[in-house]
Amino acid sequence: MKVALIVAMDHDRGIGKNNDLMWRLPNDMRFFKNITKEQIVIMGRKNYDSIPDKYRPLEDRLNVILTRNKSFSAENCEIFHSLEEALERFKNETDRTVFIIGGGQIYQQAMSGDIIDEMYITHINHSYGADTFFPKFNLMEWRVETLFEQEINEKHSESFTAMKYVKVR
Repeated sequence: MKVALIVAMDHDRGIGKNNDLMWRLPNDMRFFKNITKEQIVIMGRKNYDSIPDKYRPLEDRLNVILTRNKSFSAENCEIFHSLEEALERFKNETDRTVFIIGGGQIYQQAMSGDIIDEMYITHINHSYGADTFFPKFNLMEWRVETLFEQEINEKHSESFTAMKYVKVR
């Protein structure tokens, strides 16, 4: 099983505010969709709730939701009550990558558990006053590659760089 993580964050490592995205960057959304398509995406319940109804569950992906609420259900999604339980379910997965897609608590659990093989991080060149942040990590443990850069244009109010981090084992 390969476990990856995908996130977009601002200059301050901010990833959200009031359980919502703080930016609208179409090329980053397209990047997210292309990278996670046909894969398994694991997210927290609050993250799932923040996705607009018309996009839930995320299409062309197996949506996995983590929640402590034993009675929670969501159509066409798999529900687990811990990250460990979800990862156990996919431990023999060889065809698809398991992507951790947020939010903050789920990223924290994944990073502290040393289970991540790859990270796809979009670095946005702006600070948004976030209330939720991506955890710090030791850059020396990762091989880093720039995937693409996006300049400011009529559809992108901020520039950003999408990068891939591969764990050095």
